[in-house]
Amino acid sequence: MAKLKSILDNDFYKFTMQYAVVKLFPKAKARYQFINRGKHKFPEGFAAKFREAVDKMADLKLTKAEKTFFSKTCPYIDPTYFDFLQGYQYDPDEVKITQKGDDLIVKIEGYWYRTILWEVPLMALICELYYEMTGMQRVDDEEVMKIVNDKMDKYDKLNITIADFGTRRRHSSAVHDLVIKALKSHKSNTFIGTSNVHFAMKYETKPIGTHAHEWFMFHAAKYGYKMANLLGLENWSNVYRGDLGIALSDTYTTEVFFKQFDKKLSKLFDGVRHDSGDPIEFAQKTIDHYKSRGINPLTKTIIFSDGLDYEKVVKIVKFSQDKIGHSFGIGTDFTNDVGLPRMNIVLKMTEAYPDEGEWTPVIKLSDEPNKHTGDPEEIKMAKRFLNIQEHE
Repeated sequence: MAKLKSILDNDFYKFTMQYAVVKLFPKAKARYQFINRGKHKFPEGFAAKFREAVDKMADLKLTKAEKTFFSKTCPYIDPTYFDFLQGYQYDPDEVKITQKGDDLIVKIEGYWYRTILWEVPLMALICELYYEMTGMQRVDDEEVMKIVNDKMDKYDKLNITIADFGTRRRHSSAVHDLVIKALKSHKSNTFIGTSNVHFAMKYETKPIGTHAHEWFMFHAAKYGYKMANLLGLENWSNVYRGDLGIALSDTYTTEVFFKQFDKKLSKLFDGVRHDSGDPIEFAQKTIDHYKSRGINPLTKTIIFSDGLDYEKVVKIVKFSQDKIGHSFGIGTDFTNDVGLPRMNIVLKMTEAYPDEGEWTPVIKLSDEPNKHTGDPEEIKMAKRFLNIQEHE
């Protein structure tokens, strides 16, 4: 049955955000909810099996070897955090799981510094358990590695760098392991690391990531929509002092982000991450933004990470070549290309409780309207407040 083997089997940015939350917002609380975008039908008894897998996560502990790897890899994080993580234990009571027919309902609530680690491993478990219980048969291990190697043969010719971003919607832990093994053993400099800290340690590569949308969603709840990007980045830079310098741009649309991404922040951060909307349009906006502030775009980098495959990457490379630095985070096209339908699921923060006040709805306004998340009325209000006009 689907089961996590390590507390580090999670995306790097969950740990980097947790560290920042512990330092800056230790009293804040958060709520999250599972969203079944793909309308997948979960088999009878799924919730009970999922509950069993979640309960077992309470047994996960940071080992001494994992602590040593993590602390040596991230010297910009205080040793006190790794002591904290060594004592951290998942509390399954924070996760409520129910099933109505073939519909799965998952809700999370608790202190933000604790609940922040649930999202990615829960999604990975949902995917793996879904394939197990529906009896879908993937291609064999040899074919998994062949698929990855064939893709890397093509990517190598583009003279780019690629990281694995595929934890949350992977087919299974076993497939993810095979993928990283194939990527690491491929004789090229194209592969530079993985978002998964456990596999980064196992295959002696670099953990990749900075922050996610929830960082800015919380800042909107605490400080308001017009200050969310600005204060989110200011707080991030205050914690990391120049390290982990890729800024996520689309929590409240790219247009709003660049209005708040002033010259100081534009110079301080190494680049930005693209996660929704047309990548070519985004690249051009980013280039224009840097030029308007007297910054050479070739000194900055865009990390593209939105549903990438080889064809999309080729188009982006052709446009970005000699205009702006570019790198790629590829997810399910690596970790769930096994001859089966891929799952389309997310697990997002829905409400935040800052240090004081009351529960506040949080939303995400993607560059693609169909990827907005949160309360519809709150979305309408935020769009009016930020003067966002869309053709949906």
